[in-house]
Amino acid sequence: MLLTFTLSAQTEKPTESKINSVTVFLSKAQVNRSVKTKVEAGRTTLVITGLSPQLDPQSIQVGGKGKFTIMGTGHRINYLNEFNKPKKLAVLQDSLELIQKAIVHEGSQKEVLNREEQMILANQKISGTNQNLTVVELKAMADFFRSRLGELTSSKIKVDERIKLLNEKSSKIQRQITEQRDVYNRNTSEILVTVQAEIATSVDLDLNYVVANAGWAPVYDLRAVDTKSPIQLAYKASVFQSTGEEWQNVHLILSTANPNLGGLKPELTAWYLEFYQPIARKYKAEYGESMKKSAPAAMRSESAPRELADEDVVEAESLSDYVSTVETSLNVEFDISIPQNVLSSAKPTVVDVKSSSVNASYEYAVAPKLDLDAFLLAKVTGWEDLNLLPGDANIFFEGTFVGKTFIDPNSIRDTLSVSMGRDKRIVVKRERVKGLSTRNVIGANEKQASAWEITVRNTKSDPVKIIVEDQIPVSQNNQIEVTVVDVGGARQDTYSGKLTWKLNLKPAESKKLSYKFEVKYPKDRRVNGL
Repeated sequence: MLLTFTLSAQTEKPTESKINSVTVFLSKAQVNRSVKTKVEAGRTTLVITGLSPQLDPQSIQVGGKGKFTIMGTGHRINYLNEFNKPKKLAVLQDSLELIQKAIVHEGSQKEVLNREEQMILANQKISGTNQNLTVVELKAMADFFRSRLGELTSSKIKVDERIKLLNEKSSKIQRQITEQRDVYNRNTSEILVTVQAEIATSVDLDLNYVVANAGWAPVYDLRAVDTKSPIQLAYKASVFQSTGEEWQNVHLILSTANPNLGGLKPELTAWYLEFYQPIARKYKAEYGESMKKSAPAAMRSESAPRELADEDVVEAESLSDYVSTVETSLNVEFDISIPQNVLSSAKPTVVDVKSSSVNASYEYAVAPKLDLDAFLLAKVTGWEDLNLLPGDANIFFEGTFVGKTFIDPNSIRDTLSVSMGRDKRIVVKRERVKGLSTRNVIGANEKQASAWEITVRNTKSDPVKIIVEDQIPVSQNNQIEVTVVDVGGARQDTYSGKLTWKLNLKPAESKKLSYKFEVKYPKDRRVNGL
């Protein structure tokens, strides 16, 4: 166990480090860095600089290899060191400075042109007072003035255009600088590691810590070629981080763990019952924050691609081909063997996790009371082994983007139902049957009869299965009586009043569905929704 104590009295040696791998949780991330340096005999405090200000000091873990002893670790925030300025921000500021100098230079050029124009105009007045000039001389002078003034005007227009372009570039860079300042904090973390060596030696440290303002969320692409093919499910990760560190060419691991949830089992306390007393009391609840430890990173797996002959024809590979799935005792990790770049930015980076083919059956569904269009539904089975998490999904059918949906594995049972979009080739009509829809007054009551007819036609060249949904009203008042006269062969849910027909339509086949109900209520009352 490492002892943590104050290290300010030690000789400090600023030391750079390199990010090797990052394990990204659903919230937060664990960064692994390596430090390679040399120390003299005696005690030395290595200051690992330029770390994220979002670093959690309680999560720091340090190990090492070499002929030295780790005496302790510490952490501090550096507010003043110019080293803290991010390289991207420094480059933007340098670019802005160059553009501002160019704007000043162009402004000076325009001022020179203005003064030359003023001088020519002044000389023109002086020359006009000279009565000894011949006609030829006057014509030559007029031509000169006209030509030179035209050149000056053209030059000033070009200068104005250049200044306009420079100002536009300056505005864009200013916005980028503002964005970078919002993302980065000028103060950065530093980890201090004190080592003791008997002789001058090389130091090889392995450093781990957890940072906030990072995480990932699942994003899915569901693609279907036609209604006879399986669904291609592309599992992607939207990785975000604004830690102030640049994850350049790092080994990336995505974990389904969430350190924010904590790992301690809650304990029940005694549940006391007491008679209510109307006396004001004050209650104070104290909450403790549990220490959280992240799961160890999965071992990296690498494989070399097979060399191909010139005549071989292969499909292009995707990043998902280089991702291995590791199921730990509590979570799932997706280990990406190809190094990744995830920059510290407000914009997330999308990473391919894996691609799977899942079985699906297809059927149409329509609720003509709400929408006359039929919707194609894909019933997906066998998704349980895909380790899905709740997330947004993009839907593609026949090579066209048709919309978005949300996948929540926690609310799905055996079958995942996905709407693949509208199909105008299923023609649906819903009409009230006028001869059977009547309204009569019987004594103190009024009886209203409603009859509806639904026509469904398949204009496709293939047979289709289609579910048609409609409804009968449900009374919530004993003075309103609903009588079902005919459901037309539909399955009726008496609780909700929902009617469901399941049809098999051949190409160019039409079917008619009908249902009828009656509602009786006091004639002096008005029924909402009827």
